[in-house]
Amino acid sequence: MNPVSSEQYTKALRAGQKYYKTAVSHGDYPYTLALDELLKNTPVAGYSDLGVVNIPSELIVGTKTAGRVAALAGNFMPLLAPHTEFATKWMNLCDAHLSEEGIRDAILCYEYMGKFYVLEGNKRVSVLKSYEAPSISGLVTRVIPRYSDDHDVQLYYEFMRFYELSGQYGVDFRHRGWYDKLQAALGFGPDQVWTEDEQRSFRAGFSHFRKAFQSLSLRRGEVTPAEALLIWLQVYSFSEIKDLPPSELTRRLTALWPDIVAQAEDDSVALNTEPAETNKGLLSRLRTVGRSDHIDAAFLYAYPPEKSPWTAAHDGGVRYLDEHLGDRVGVKTYIAQNGNYFDCLTAAAEEGADIIFATAPTMIDACRRASALYPKVKLLNCGLFQPYPGVRMYYSRVHECQFIAGAVAGALSETGELGFVANYPIFGVPAGVNAFALGARLTNPRARVRLRWSCLPGDPVRELLDNGITVISNRDAGTCAYRPDGSFRTLAAPLLYWGELYERITLSVLNGAWRDIAGNRAINYWWGMDSGSLDVALDDELPDGTRSLALLLKDGLTGGSVSPFRSRIRDQSGELRCDGSRTFSPEEIMTMDWLCDNVEGGIPGFEELKPESRDTVVQMGLYRRALRRKTEENQL
Repeated sequence: MNPVSSEQYTKALRAGQKYYKTAVSHGDYPYTLALDELLKNTPVAGYSDLGVVNIPSELIVGTKTAGRVAALAGNFMPLLAPHTEFATKWMNLCDAHLSEEGIRDAILCYEYMGKFYVLEGNKRVSVLKSYEAPSISGLVTRVIPRYSDDHDVQLYYEFMRFYELSGQYGVDFRHRGWYDKLQAALGFGPDQVWTEDEQRSFRAGFSHFRKAFQSLSLRRGEVTPAEALLIWLQVYSFSEIKDLPPSELTRRLTALWPDIVAQAEDDSVALNTEPAETNKGLLSRLRTVGRSDHIDAAFLYAYPPEKSPWTAAHDGGVRYLDEHLGDRVGVKTYIAQNGNYFDCLTAAAEEGADIIFATAPTMIDACRRASALYPKVKLLNCGLFQPYPGVRMYYSRVHECQFIAGAVAGALSETGELGFVANYPIFGVPAGVNAFALGARLTNPRARVRLRWSCLPGDPVRELLDNGITVISNRDAGTCAYRPDGSFRTLAAPLLYWGELYERITLSVLNGAWRDIAGNRAINYWWGMDSGSLDVALDDELPDGTRSLALLLKDGLTGGSVSPFRSRIRDQSGELRCDGSRTFSPEEIMTMDWLCDNVEGGIPGFEELKPESRDTVVQMGLYRRALRRKTEENQL
């Protein structure tokens, strides 16, 4: 007998005995699983011949029948002594594996729920597993479970569809819909079949990624390698995986780990709805205590302030911060050239910024890449509802202003027909539309709101005016009353005091409150009128009664006694969304994807959008998880 094969059998036998003893001591089944036993009393929908499949070896977990089960431990390592006939045949197969030809015959096996059970070729599997072969060729018959309400069965049906497109095994998710997300994240269309080259490229890249993932010293049991890959693809491209050495790939995975855990677990976002400190007297004292404390803050702009009202508003907030915190904060601004946000973020981090505010929602991808490279820098992005612990988000509850504006509009409209021009179908926008509609109904029970979108082709304001609607809420100008000559006056408009928000967040770093809300969950600051960072500007010429009502609503929103959504609310389909006995939670408001029954118009689909609007919706849209990250070519 070949001494090499004999030594390999002895090594494999020890591994089998160790597995057996450990399983018995823990009360677990020590042998390979038998598919026939698993399928007892389990309804089967049918069978499908898959042909020859390159099976990931770790997915081969059992045998078809229980006849030879006692010869193998649950890890497919042998349990029988070296002098047995089984051991002799095992060692002969080992000789064949070590020869020039190797083990060439495919095993025969069944696949059920993503795992494989051997009908013929148990010893071949055992030999190849002892040499840590990454895959084993097998002629596979799939056992299809009957469809049911069981989560695992529904998830498996999603996998079967993914397999028809990709030809990939070993891609495991625990959440429904994630196979579609991966298809989209890799740049494929929903029904696009992968070519053989694309399949090979993915297997090679994913194998490299999985090895780096498995080398992490973190608690990998919380997520699967495929889940980690999907979250990786939100920051980096798939093509980068193969170009990175294992040490750098592992380093980046470690930096992304909080994001990976947060999204793989429940995709949760912690909405911080009020500042850590609301006592302005205390804030004033903090400015004078511990003068040695200092923080360097950087601000990233998409455009120069003189060319963008949005940037100008943030720039005013930066000047406010600089003025109010004095030598406790060093301020520097960066203007991205041609949308090169990542280089600006890198420059800010390298130049010593302790905290960076990225002032446009479209900067989120660059922020996530920078957070992975500079985990000690505190990064924030101006936007809504992003589940990334490495980058905190900030914005204001503008729907509170829209509620007041709706009440003003409803009171002043002669016909009750109002217009609303929304920008993008992203998180928070339906809440603004609904708050406006509910405010209008508060002062005019017959009020109807015609919804149009600036992200769709055409001129939405002109269209509304042509239909006789003269009171229109428009993001760029607030809620306006239009005159016959096309001029208008602004009745009510949100006032976002970015400086107040920047001051409070910066102080939270200086006084330690930043750490108080830290953890693996993503943090989104979403402050309203009660924080002082949001107000509503009212037209000086409003009728006294309308102005008084608006101010009462403002006081109620600030004090917490008024909520835009504490009323009886039905959606466009007639479903009762709220009976008036409660209000919606911040999460329910943020994630609204429905419209009130006094709104005419709907939420547009992705394909309806103007091309220049699609990037924003991919990143922040209500249906962002189902969209392709690359639309022209895939990443493989």
